Amino acid sequence: MRIEVWSDIVCPWCYIGKRRLERALASFEHAGQVELVWRSFQLDPDFPRGVAEPVYDSLAKKMNASREQVEAMTEQVRQVAAKEGLEYDFAGGVMVNTFDAHRLTHLAREQGLGDAAHEHLMRAQLVRARRLDQVDTLVEVAAQIGLDTDRARAVLEGGRYAEQVRADIAAARKLGATGVPFFVLDRALGISGAQPLEVFTAALEKAHAQKVS
Repeated sequence: MRIEVWSDIVCPWCYIGKRRLERALASFEHAGQVELVWRSFQLDPDFPRGVAEPVYDSLAKKMNASREQVEAMTEQVRQVAAKEGLEYDFAGGVMVNTFDAHRLTHLAREQGLGDAAHEHLMRAQLVRARRLDQVDTLVEVAAQIGLDTDRARAVLEGGRYAEQVRADIAAARKLGATGVPFFVLDRALGISGAQPLEVFTAALEKAHAQKVS
């Protein structure tokens, strides 16, 4: 079974969805036969390159909401994340364009480290409140992933993997995704959003039954 996951590094629900999928796979009898493929998506591809905005300010502007409303909304998300063992730092977080970070994930995927890349990048953004549009920061994360730092820097300072990122986003659109996280099992069954654990468990069983029938 092949599970493709479209996500954005700055997306708090994507990290929650990752944890719920992992929990579902931990109790799935055929987990050893599952190939997990992480794919790129940008929730805000038009966010200016080289600009960093505090998360609260960015969300308030995007949603036309007050800071108080944004803080209340993110607090609810923070509480959901905490139940999955994730301690989000929205107050210290900054919003950036994630295109270069996604290029790094493609280098990682090429070396069998796609899952580690998304884990470390989402943790850096959402838990550690790092600025993930700066080359030095991304190279530091690359080392944590297990990538060669010289190669990672060369990728980030050049333009490699840009087409792969765009291709992932185009594929998501073609499949009908308008947001993330978006999970596709064997290109036959889709799950949109960070659904409850039971939804992932049922989808795994259904996809496996369809494969062996």
